[in-house]
Amino acid sequence: MSTRIHAFGDDALSDHDATAIAELIRTRKISPLDAVDAAIERAERVEPALDAIVVRDFENARKAAAATPIGAGFAGVPTFVKDNIDIAGLPTNHGTRAFVARPAKADGVFAKQFLAQGVVNLGKSALPEFGFNASTEFREGVPTRNPWNPTFSAGASSGGAAALVAAGVVPLAHGNDGGGSIRIPAAVCGLVGLKATRGRLREEKLSHAMPIKLVMEGVLTRSVRDTANFFANAEEHYRNSALRPIGRVLAPGSLRLRIGVLPDTVVGNPADSETRATVTAAATLLAESGHHVEELSVPPAGEQFAQDFAVYWGLLSFFVATTGRLSVARDFDSAKLDNLTIGLRDHYRANLLRTPAVLYRLRRSAAEYSRFFDNYDVVLSPVLAHTTPEIGYLSPLQSFDELFEKLRNYVSFTPLNNASGGPAISLPFGESGLGLPIGVHLSANHGDEATLLELAYEIEQATPWRRIDAVPERADFRLSE
Repeated sequence: MSTRIHAFGDDALSDHDATAIAELIRTRKISPLDAVDAAIERAERVEPALDAIVVRDFENARKAAAATPIGAGFAGVPTFVKDNIDIAGLPTNHGTRAFVARPAKADGVFAKQFLAQGVVNLGKSALPEFGFNASTEFREGVPTRNPWNPTFSAGASSGGAAALVAAGVVPLAHGNDGGGSIRIPAAVCGLVGLKATRGRLREEKLSHAMPIKLVMEGVLTRSVRDTANFFANAEEHYRNSALRPIGRVLAPGSLRLRIGVLPDTVVGNPADSETRATVTAAATLLAESGHHVEELSVPPAGEQFAQDFAVYWGLLSFFVATTGRLSVARDFDSAKLDNLTIGLRDHYRANLLRTPAVLYRLRRSAAEYSRFFDNYDVVLSPVLAHTTPEIGYLSPLQSFDELFEKLRNYVSFTPLNNASGGPAISLPFGESGLGLPIGVHLSANHGDEATLLELAYEIEQATPWRRIDAVPERADFRLSE
Protein backbone atom coordinates (compact mmCIF):
# COMPACT_ATOMS: atom_id res chain seq x y z
CA MET A 1 0.00 0.00 0.00
CA SER A 2 1.29 3.45 -0.94
CA THR A 3 1.61 5.86 1.96
CA ARG A 4 1.24 9.29 0.41
CA ILE A 5 -0.49 11.74 2.75
CA HIS A 6 -2.41 14.71 1.40
CA ALA A 7 -5.43 16.87 2.14
CA PHE A 8 -6.48 17.90 -1.36
CA GLY A 9 -10.24 17.79 -1.84
CA ASP A 10 -13.37 19.54 -3.05
CA ASP A 11 -13.23 22.68 -0.94
CA ALA A 12 -12.38 26.34 -1.45
CA LEU A 13 -8.69 25.55 -2.01
CA SER A 14 -9.27 22.58 -4.34
CA ASP A 15 -5.94 21.88 -6.08
CA HIS A 16 -5.26 25.55 -6.83
CA ASP A 17 -1.95 27.28 -6.42
CA ALA A 18 -1.68 30.57 -4.54
CA THR A 19 -2.04 32.66 -7.71
CA ALA A 20 -5.32 30.96 -8.57
CA ILE A 21 -6.64 31.26 -5.01
CA ALA A 22 -5.79 34.95 -4.93
CA GLU A 23 -7.69 35.42 -8.20
CA LEU A 24 -10.73 33.58 -6.84
CA ILE A 25 -10.66 35.89 -3.83
CA ARG A 26 -10.15 38.98 -5.95
CA THR A 27 -13.14 38.08 -8.15
CA ARG A 28 -15.17 37.24 -5.01
CA LYS A 29 -15.80 33.64 -6.03
CA ILE A 30 -14.51 32.67 -2.59
CA SER A 31 -13.74 34.79 0.45
CA PRO A 32 -10.48 34.94 2.42
CA LEU A 33 -12.36 33.25 5.27
CA ASP A 34 -13.42 30.42 2.94
CA ALA A 35 -9.78 29.86 2.01
CA VAL A 36 -8.52 30.02 5.59
CA ASP A 37 -11.25 27.74 6.93
CA ALA A 38 -10.40 25.16 4.25
CA ALA A 39 -6.69 25.36 5.14
CA ILE A 40 -7.42 24.95 8.85
CA GLU A 41 -9.61 21.92 8.20
CA ARG A 42 -6.89 20.42 6.03
CA ALA A 43 -4.24 21.10 8.67
CA GLU A 44 -6.29 19.40 11.36
CA ARG A 45 -6.71 16.33 9.15
CA VAL A 46 -3.09 15.71 8.14
CA GLU A 47 -1.06 17.24 10.95
CA PRO A 48 -1.31 14.12 13.17
CA ALA A 49 0.60 12.24 10.47
CA LEU A 50 3.03 15.02 9.43
CA ASP A 51 4.00 16.84 12.65
CA ALA A 52 4.84 19.95 10.64
CA ILE A 53 3.17 22.64 12.80
CA VAL A 54 4.68 23.90 16.05
CA VAL A 55 2.44 26.91 16.74
CA ARG A 56 -1.24 27.07 15.78
CA ASP A 57 -2.84 30.49 15.46
CA PHE A 58 -6.07 29.40 13.81
CA GLU A 59 -8.56 31.67 15.58
CA ASN A 60 -6.50 34.78 14.95
CA ALA A 61 -6.13 33.66 11.33
CA ARG A 62 -9.91 33.48 11.00
CA LYS A 63 -10.21 37.00 12.42
CA ALA A 64 -7.52 38.27 10.08
CA ALA A 65 -9.19 36.60 7.09
CA ALA A 66 -12.53 38.18 7.91
CA ALA A 67 -10.85 41.60 7.93
CA THR A 68 -8.60 41.09 4.88
CA PRO A 69 -9.19 43.72 2.19
CA ILE A 70 -9.57 42.42 -1.35
CA GLY A 71 -6.53 43.63 -3.25
CA ALA A 72 -3.40 42.80 -5.14
CA GLY A 73 -0.71 40.28 -4.32
CA PHE A 74 -1.74 37.17 -2.41
CA ALA A 75 -4.49 38.87 -0.39
CA GLY A 76 -6.38 36.27 1.63
CA VAL A 77 -4.15 33.31 0.75
CA PRO A 78 -3.44 31.09 3.80
CA THR A 79 0.15 30.33 4.74
CA PHE A 80 2.55 29.35 7.53
CA VAL A 81 5.69 31.13 8.70
CA LYS A 82 8.82 29.16 9.61
CA ASP A 83 9.44 29.18 13.36
CA ASN A 84 12.70 31.14 13.22
CA ILE A 85 11.39 34.62 12.41
CA ASP A 86 9.19 36.77 14.62
CA ILE A 87 5.46 37.20 14.17
CA ALA A 88 3.85 39.56 16.67
CA GLY A 89 2.08 37.66 19.42
CA LEU A 90 3.60 34.26 18.59
CA PRO A 91 6.65 32.57 20.16
CA THR A 92 9.75 31.94 18.04
CA ASN A 93 11.17 28.59 19.11
CA HIS A 94 13.99 28.08 16.55
CA GLY A 95 13.39 24.32 16.70
CA THR A 96 15.07 23.96 20.09
CA ARG A 97 14.18 23.16 23.68
CA ALA A 98 17.14 25.11 25.03
CA PHE A 99 14.83 27.95 26.10
CA VAL A 100 11.13 28.78 26.53
CA ALA A 101 10.04 31.16 23.80
CA ARG A 102 7.81 34.08 24.68
CA PRO A 103 5.44 35.86 22.29
CA ALA A 104 7.25 38.27 19.99
CA LYS A 105 6.46 41.94 20.49
CA ALA A 106 6.53 42.80 16.79
CA ASP A 107 6.84 41.29 13.33
CA GLY A 108 10.37 40.65 12.10
CA VAL A 109 11.94 42.67 9.30
CA PHE A 110 11.25 40.13 6.55
CA ALA A 111 7.94 39.10 8.12
CA LYS A 112 6.64 42.59 7.34
CA GLN A 113 7.63 42.21 3.69
CA PHE A 114 5.98 38.79 3.53
CA LEU A 115 2.76 39.77 5.28
CA ALA A 116 2.51 42.90 3.11
CA GLN A 117 1.51 40.55 0.26
CA GLY A 118 -1.80 40.00 2.04
CA VAL A 119 -1.22 36.39 3.08
CA VAL A 120 -3.01 35.16 6.20
CA ASN A 121 -0.70 33.37 8.63
CA LEU A 122 -2.06 30.23 10.30
CA GLY A 123 0.92 29.66 12.59
CA LYS A 124 4.52 28.49 12.71
CA SER A 125 6.07 25.56 10.82
CA ALA A 126 8.71 23.17 12.14
CA LEU A 127 12.47 23.35 11.65
CA PRO A 128 15.40 21.41 13.18
CA GLU A 129 17.38 23.06 15.94
CA PHE A 130 18.43 26.52 14.69
CA GLY A 131 18.15 25.21 11.14
CA PHE A 132 21.49 23.39 11.26
CA ASN A 133 20.34 19.95 10.10
CA ALA A 134 19.20 18.78 6.65
CA SER A 135 16.29 16.82 8.15
CA THR A 136 13.60 18.15 10.48
CA GLU A 137 14.39 15.80 13.35
CA PHE A 138 14.99 16.51 17.02
CA ARG A 139 16.77 15.47 20.18
CA GLU A 140 13.33 15.16 21.77
CA GLY A 141 9.94 14.93 20.10
CA VAL A 142 8.65 13.55 16.83
CA PRO A 143 10.18 14.37 13.43
CA THR A 144 8.41 16.11 10.58
CA ARG A 145 7.49 13.55 7.94
CA ASN A 146 7.50 13.58 4.15
CA PRO A 147 3.95 13.57 2.69
CA TRP A 148 5.10 11.37 -0.19
CA ASN A 149 6.06 8.66 2.30
CA PRO A 150 6.03 9.37 6.06
CA THR A 151 8.89 7.00 6.82
CA PHE A 152 11.20 9.43 4.95
CA SER A 153 12.64 12.84 5.76
CA ALA A 154 10.86 16.05 4.71
CA GLY A 155 14.24 17.74 4.41
CA ALA A 156 15.28 20.88 6.27
CA SER A 157 15.57 23.32 7.56
CA SER A 158 12.24 24.48 6.08
CA GLY A 159 10.93 20.93 6.42
CA GLY A 160 7.67 21.84 8.12
CA ALA A 161 6.86 24.40 5.44
CA ALA A 162 7.59 21.90 2.66
CA ALA A 163 5.46 19.18 4.22
CA LEU A 164 2.48 21.53 4.58
CA VAL A 165 2.69 22.79 1.00
CA ALA A 166 3.29 19.35 -0.52
CA ALA A 167 0.35 17.88 1.40
CA GLY A 168 -1.95 20.63 0.15
CA VAL A 169 -2.61 22.31 3.49
CA VAL A 170 -1.55 25.69 2.09
CA PRO A 171 -0.40 26.62 -1.42
CA LEU A 172 2.78 28.37 -0.31
CA ALA A 173 4.71 28.80 2.93
CA HIS A 174 7.63 30.86 4.17
CA GLY A 175 11.08 29.32 4.34
CA ASN A 176 14.66 30.53 4.55
CA ASP A 177 17.90 29.19 3.17
CA GLY A 178 21.34 29.35 4.78
CA GLY A 179 22.89 26.27 3.17
CA GLY A 180 20.07 24.84 1.09
CA SER A 181 17.21 25.10 3.57
CA ILE A 182 14.59 26.07 0.98
CA ARG A 183 16.00 24.04 -1.90
CA ILE A 184 16.59 20.80 0.04
CA PRO A 185 13.01 20.36 1.36
CA ALA A 186 11.69 21.50 -2.02
CA ALA A 187 13.69 18.73 -3.69
CA VAL A 188 12.59 15.94 -1.35
CA CYS A 189 8.94 17.05 -1.22
CA GLY A 190 8.43 17.76 -4.94
CA LEU A 191 8.19 21.56 -4.74
CA VAL A 192 9.64 24.73 -6.26
CA GLY A 193 12.16 26.54 -4.06
CA LEU A 194 14.16 29.60 -5.10
CA LYS A 195 17.04 31.00 -3.03
CA ALA A 196 17.42 34.55 -4.26
CA THR A 197 20.51 36.68 -4.69
CA ARG A 198 21.95 38.00 -1.44
CA GLY A 199 20.21 41.27 -0.57
CA ARG A 200 17.21 40.68 -2.82
CA LEU A 201 14.78 40.54 0.11
CA ARG A 202 14.72 42.12 3.53
CA GLU A 203 16.99 40.34 6.02
CA GLU A 204 16.17 39.48 9.60
CA LYS A 205 18.36 41.36 12.10
CA LEU A 206 20.36 38.33 13.28
CA SER A 207 21.17 37.25 9.72
CA HIS A 208 22.19 40.78 8.81
CA ALA A 209 24.63 40.91 11.75
CA MET A 210 26.64 37.85 10.66
CA PRO A 211 30.08 38.37 9.04
CA ILE A 212 28.92 36.52 5.92
CA LYS A 213 25.22 36.79 5.15
CA LEU A 214 24.31 33.24 4.19
CA VAL A 215 20.58 33.27 4.90
CA MET A 216 18.01 34.37 2.34
CA GLU A 217 14.26 34.41 2.97
CA GLY A 218 11.71 33.06 0.52
CA VAL A 219 8.87 30.62 -0.02
CA LEU A 220 8.15 27.04 -1.01
CA THR A 221 5.45 26.61 -3.64
CA ARG A 222 3.84 24.08 -5.96
CA SER A 223 4.15 26.20 -9.13
CA VAL A 224 6.74 28.36 -10.81
CA ARG A 225 4.25 31.20 -11.19
CA ASP A 226 3.64 31.32 -7.44
CA THR A 227 7.37 31.69 -6.83
CA ALA A 228 7.65 34.31 -9.59
CA ASN A 229 4.65 36.24 -8.26
CA PHE A 230 5.98 36.13 -4.70
CA PHE A 231 9.18 37.89 -5.77
CA ALA A 232 7.31 40.38 -7.96
CA ASN A 233 5.00 41.22 -5.04
CA ALA A 234 7.97 41.47 -2.67
CA GLU A 235 9.60 44.05 -4.94
CA GLU A 236 6.53 46.25 -4.57
CA HIS A 237 7.29 46.40 -0.83
CA TYR A 238 11.09 46.72 -1.08
CA ARG A 239 13.53 46.83 -3.97
CA ASN A 240 17.30 46.69 -3.55
CA SER A 241 18.66 49.40 -5.83
CA ALA A 242 21.97 47.53 -6.13
CA LEU A 243 20.28 44.64 -7.96
CA ARG A 244 18.50 44.52 -11.29
CA PRO A 245 14.76 44.09 -10.59
CA ILE A 246 13.32 40.66 -11.29
CA GLY A 247 10.02 42.12 -12.43
CA ARG A 248 6.96 39.99 -13.06
CA VAL A 249 8.15 36.90 -14.95
CA LEU A 250 5.13 35.31 -16.63
CA ALA A 251 6.39 32.75 -19.15
CA PRO A 252 9.41 30.91 -20.57
CA GLY A 253 12.11 33.02 -22.17
CA SER A 254 12.86 32.97 -25.88
CA LEU A 255 16.65 33.07 -25.66
CA ARG A 256 18.53 29.79 -25.90
CA LEU A 257 21.02 29.55 -23.04
CA ARG A 258 24.54 28.23 -22.42
CA ILE A 259 24.02 25.58 -19.74
CA GLY A 260 26.83 23.83 -17.93
CA VAL A 261 26.02 20.51 -16.28
CA LEU A 262 27.64 19.56 -12.97
CA PRO A 263 26.57 15.95 -12.30
CA ASP A 264 28.95 15.38 -9.40
CA THR A 265 29.60 17.25 -6.16
CA VAL A 266 31.79 20.33 -5.86
CA VAL A 267 34.54 18.14 -4.42
CA GLY A 268 34.26 15.67 -7.28
CA ASN A 269 32.39 12.86 -5.54
CA PRO A 270 29.72 11.19 -7.70
CA ALA A 271 26.03 11.61 -7.01
CA ASP A 272 24.07 8.38 -6.69
CA SER A 273 22.74 6.71 -9.83
CA GLU A 274 19.10 7.84 -9.54
CA THR A 275 20.08 11.43 -8.86
CA ARG A 276 22.61 11.48 -11.69
CA ALA A 277 20.05 9.97 -14.09
CA THR A 278 17.57 12.71 -13.16
CA VAL A 279 20.09 15.45 -13.96
CA THR A 280 21.01 13.72 -17.22
CA ALA A 281 17.32 13.58 -18.20
CA ALA A 282 16.93 17.29 -17.45
CA ALA A 283 20.05 18.10 -19.49
CA THR A 284 18.68 16.06 -22.41
CA LEU A 285 15.38 17.90 -22.26
CA LEU A 286 17.13 21.27 -22.32
CA ALA A 287 19.40 20.26 -25.20
CA GLU A 288 16.42 19.02 -27.22
CA SER A 289 14.77 22.39 -26.54
CA GLY A 290 17.64 24.16 -28.30
CA HIS A 291 19.85 25.20 -25.40
CA HIS A 292 23.61 24.66 -25.64
CA VAL A 293 24.34 22.06 -22.97
CA GLU A 294 27.73 20.69 -21.99
CA GLU A 295 29.16 18.88 -18.98
CA LEU A 296 31.52 20.85 -16.79
CA SER A 297 35.00 19.45 -16.44
CA VAL A 298 35.91 21.64 -13.47
CA PRO A 299 33.45 22.27 -10.62
CA PRO A 300 33.04 25.89 -9.41
CA ALA A 301 34.37 24.98 -5.94
CA GLY A 302 36.41 22.29 -4.25
CA GLU A 303 37.45 20.58 -1.04
CA GLN A 304 38.82 23.82 0.43
CA PHE A 305 35.42 25.45 0.03
CA ALA A 306 33.71 22.47 1.71
CA GLN A 307 36.09 22.71 4.67
CA ASP A 308 35.67 26.47 4.95
CA PHE A 309 31.89 26.27 4.84
CA ALA A 310 31.94 23.64 7.59
CA VAL A 311 34.02 25.95 9.80
CA TYR A 312 31.63 28.83 9.20
CA TRP A 313 28.67 26.53 9.87
CA GLY A 314 30.38 25.79 13.18
CA LEU A 315 30.91 29.50 13.85
CA LEU A 316 27.15 30.05 13.65
CA SER A 317 26.58 27.27 16.17
CA PHE A 318 29.36 28.64 18.38
CA PHE A 319 27.65 32.04 18.34
CA VAL A 320 24.28 30.57 19.34
CA ALA A 321 25.69 28.23 21.98
CA THR A 322 27.93 30.80 23.68
CA THR A 323 25.79 33.95 23.41
CA GLY A 324 22.34 32.37 23.67
CA ARG A 325 21.42 34.18 26.89
CA LEU A 326 22.08 37.50 25.20
CA SER A 327 21.08 36.83 21.59
CA VAL A 328 18.18 34.37 22.08
CA ALA A 329 16.67 34.31 25.59
CA ARG A 330 17.78 34.85 29.19
CA ASP A 331 16.81 31.29 30.16
CA PHE A 332 18.88 29.77 27.32
CA ASP A 333 20.50 26.51 28.49
CA SER A 334 23.24 25.18 26.20
CA ALA A 335 23.12 21.80 27.98
CA LYS A 336 19.81 21.17 26.22
CA LEU A 337 21.22 21.61 22.71
CA ASP A 338 21.37 18.57 20.44
CA ASN A 339 24.47 16.65 19.34
CA LEU A 340 24.72 18.45 16.01
CA THR A 341 24.66 21.96 17.50
CA ILE A 342 27.19 21.02 20.20
CA GLY A 343 29.38 19.18 17.73
CA LEU A 344 29.42 22.09 15.30
CA ARG A 345 30.33 24.42 18.16
CA ASP A 346 33.24 22.19 19.10
CA HIS A 347 34.29 21.85 15.46
CA TYR A 348 34.59 25.63 15.29
CA ARG A 349 36.53 25.79 18.56
CA ALA A 350 39.06 23.36 17.12
CA ASN A 351 39.43 25.56 14.02
CA LEU A 352 39.02 28.98 15.63
CA LEU A 353 42.45 30.26 14.53
CA ARG A 354 41.50 29.62 10.91
CA THR A 355 38.63 32.14 11.10
CA PRO A 356 40.31 35.07 9.26
CA ALA A 357 41.40 32.86 6.36
CA VAL A 358 38.03 31.12 6.20
CA LEU A 359 36.14 34.41 6.09
CA TYR A 360 38.51 35.76 3.45
CA ARG A 361 38.05 32.75 1.16
CA LEU A 362 34.28 32.58 1.63
CA ARG A 363 33.94 36.28 0.81
CA ARG A 364 36.15 35.78 -2.23
CA SER A 365 33.81 33.00 -3.43
CA ALA A 366 31.34 35.65 -4.67
CA ALA A 367 33.77 36.91 -7.31
CA GLU A 368 34.91 33.39 -8.23
CA TYR A 369 31.29 32.28 -8.58
CA SER A 370 30.48 35.27 -10.80
CA ARG A 371 33.44 34.60 -13.10
CA PHE A 372 32.11 31.12 -13.70
CA PHE A 373 29.16 32.72 -15.52
CA ASP A 374 31.43 34.38 -18.07
CA ASN A 375 31.04 31.12 -20.00
CA TYR A 376 27.59 29.94 -18.92
CA ASP A 377 24.16 31.45 -18.30
CA VAL A 378 23.00 28.64 -16.02
CA VAL A 379 24.56 25.68 -14.22
CA LEU A 380 22.45 22.52 -13.87
CA SER A 381 23.25 20.09 -11.04
CA PRO A 382 21.58 17.85 -8.49
CA VAL A 383 20.18 19.51 -5.38
CA LEU A 384 21.50 16.69 -3.19
CA ALA A 385 24.09 13.98 -3.68
CA HIS A 386 21.68 11.12 -3.08
CA THR A 387 17.98 10.39 -2.80
CA THR A 388 15.89 11.20 0.26
CA PRO A 389 16.94 9.31 3.41
CA GLU A 390 14.60 7.64 5.84
CA ILE A 391 13.74 9.24 9.15
CA GLY A 392 16.60 8.49 11.55
CA TYR A 393 19.43 8.59 9.01
CA LEU A 394 20.15 12.23 9.91
CA SER A 395 18.91 12.06 13.49
CA PRO A 396 20.71 14.41 15.91
CA LEU A 397 20.67 11.57 18.46
CA GLN A 398 23.63 9.90 16.73
CA SER A 399 27.22 10.95 17.35
CA PHE A 400 28.31 14.22 15.83
CA ASP A 401 31.12 12.65 13.79
CA GLU A 402 28.75 10.16 12.17
CA LEU A 403 26.06 12.76 11.41
CA PHE A 404 28.54 15.37 10.23
CA GLU A 405 30.04 12.99 7.67
CA LYS A 406 26.59 12.05 6.39
CA LEU A 407 25.65 15.71 6.00
CA ARG A 408 28.88 16.55 4.16
CA ASN A 409 28.19 13.75 1.70
CA TYR A 410 24.49 14.60 1.29
CA VAL A 411 24.49 18.42 1.17
CA SER A 412 27.18 18.94 -1.44
CA PHE A 413 25.70 21.31 -4.02
CA THR A 414 23.61 23.99 -2.31
CA PRO A 415 26.04 25.77 0.12
CA LEU A 416 28.08 27.42 -2.65
CA ASN A 417 25.15 29.67 -3.54
CA ASN A 418 24.80 30.77 0.08
CA ALA A 419 28.46 31.65 0.51
CA SER A 420 28.74 33.36 -2.88
CA GLY A 421 25.32 34.99 -2.71
CA GLY A 422 24.25 33.66 -6.11
CA PRO A 423 20.65 32.64 -6.87
CA ALA A 424 19.51 29.05 -7.40
CA ILE A 425 16.24 27.21 -7.78
CA SER A 426 15.20 23.62 -7.03
CA LEU A 427 12.62 22.07 -9.34
CA PRO A 428 10.87 18.69 -9.04
CA PHE A 429 11.96 16.63 -12.03
CA GLY A 430 12.65 13.00 -11.19
CA GLU A 431 11.33 10.13 -9.14
CA SER A 432 13.24 7.55 -7.14
CA GLY A 433 12.54 3.85 -7.33
CA LEU A 434 10.61 4.26 -4.07
CA GLY A 435 8.37 6.94 -5.59
CA LEU A 436 9.95 9.91 -3.83
CA PRO A 437 10.65 13.18 -5.68
CA ILE A 438 14.13 14.05 -6.94
CA GLY A 439 14.94 17.69 -7.61
CA VAL A 440 17.28 19.41 -10.04
CA HIS A 441 19.21 22.58 -9.22
CA LEU A 442 19.66 25.57 -11.52
CA SER A 443 22.12 28.34 -10.62
CA ALA A 444 22.67 31.72 -12.28
CA ASN A 445 24.82 34.80 -11.82
CA HIS A 446 24.07 37.36 -9.14
CA GLY A 447 20.85 39.23 -9.82
CA ASP A 448 19.68 36.91 -12.59
CA GLU A 449 16.66 35.27 -10.95
CA ALA A 450 14.59 36.17 -14.03
CA THR A 451 16.58 33.75 -16.20
CA LEU A 452 16.09 30.98 -13.62
CA LEU A 453 12.35 31.61 -13.49
CA GLU A 454 12.01 31.69 -17.29
CA LEU A 455 13.90 28.40 -17.57
CA ALA A 456 11.82 26.94 -14.73
CA TYR A 457 8.63 27.82 -16.59
CA GLU A 458 10.00 26.06 -19.66
CA ILE A 459 10.81 22.90 -17.72
CA GLU A 460 7.47 22.96 -15.91
CA GLN A 461 5.57 23.21 -19.19
CA ALA A 462 7.62 20.47 -20.84
CA THR A 463 7.39 18.04 -17.90
CA PRO A 464 4.57 19.00 -15.50
CA TRP A 465 5.30 18.08 -11.90
CA ARG A 466 4.05 14.81 -10.47
CA ARG A 467 0.99 15.35 -8.32
CA ILE A 468 0.78 13.87 -4.85
CA ASP A 469 -3.01 13.70 -5.20
CA ALA A 470 -2.98 11.90 -8.56
CA VAL A 471 -4.62 8.49 -8.50
CA PRO A 472 -1.78 5.92 -8.59
CA GLU A 473 -1.98 2.26 -9.41
CA ARG A 474 -2.45 1.61 -5.72
CA ALA A 475 -4.53 3.68 -3.34
CA ASP A 476 -2.89 6.49 -1.42
CA PHE A 477 -3.36 7.01 2.28
CA ARG A 478 -5.47 10.15 2.54
CA LEU A 479 -6.57 11.42 5.93
CA SER A 480 -10.00 12.50 4.74
CA GLU A 481 -12.57 10.84 6.90
